[in-house]
Amino acid sequence: MSTFLKRFFALAIIAGFGMGLAACETADGFGKDVEKLGDNIQDGAN
Repeated sequence: MSTFLKRFFALAIIAGFGMGLAACETADGFGKDVEKLGDNIQDGAN
């Protein structure tokens, strides 16, 4: 994988996490988002 693609994906992940964090209004909302992300990862692994 080229250096450009690695940097692009890293930036995309950071931007996505930042946008997701900004979308959470409270710590409770953030916890729910993290839990949902974990569920999606587990579903993808099955």
